[in-house]
Amino acid sequence: MTTRHTHAIHVQGLKKSFKELRVLRGVDLTVARGGIFALLGSNGAGKTTVVKILATLLKADAGTARVNGFDVATQAPDVRASISLTGQFAAVDEILSGRENLVLIARLRHLGNPGKIADDLLARFSLTDAGGRKVATYSGGMRRRLDLAMSLIGDPAVVFLDEPTTGLDPQARVEVWHAVKELAGRGTTVLLTTQYLDEAEQLADRIAILHQGRIIVEGTLAELKRLLPPAEVEYVEKQPTLEDVFLTLVGPKT
Repeated sequence: MTTRHTHAIHVQGLKKSFKELRVLRGVDLTVARGGIFALLGSNGAGKTTVVKILATLLKADAGTARVNGFDVATQAPDVRASISLTGQFAAVDEILSGRENLVLIARLRHLGNPGKIADDLLARFSLTDAGGRKVATYSGGMRRRLDLAMSLIGDPAVVFLDEPTTGLDPQARVEVWHAVKELAGRGTTVLLTTQYLDEAEQLADRIAILHQGRIIVEGTLAELKRLLPPAEVEYVEKQPTLEDVFLTLVGPKT
């Protein structure tokens, strides 16, 4: 289901507290259609809380949020029909094969020809050779790729990836990065949360930094780097990295 709204995600004044803990203190966020938008922040910054509200899994205390043109508070079924959510750990059935996992989700979504859908996604995520094997035999990167493939069943307009490479080794992380780029390359809007600065640098078209419950800066990687002056070392200009920008704005952990 699609709408005529320009933005895939539009958030204004979003607030959320858990008892005395104020997690979100007025988040404003706009994500254009297509491409990869990274929401960057330290542990406990509120990244997952934002995603849960946008995915209709959690109600905000104040503010408004629209996903694919639909209000998350009043049009939750329409939002859910427009999105897919992949959490921090792969939600796959280890007893089933990779293909059986995909077929199962396609059937649950009442889609026609689930076998073809499964085979197409296995090919797209380079899992065809492993499709008949039980997922219990898969590496971490393969499980993540299968999880991403499952999230695409039904062609959602917006995909939320909540720290998708948590706990993966470097090789598996690169595998997932390729899969995410492939995802966005086909026109899907991806909202990625991560605490890994190199991940945001590698993947994101635009980056927002969430700190103490608010978005403190947002822009392209080049725009964020321009927030800091280049350092000169022995007459060689050194451009600031995203890590330099992040630590300058957020400060070191206390």
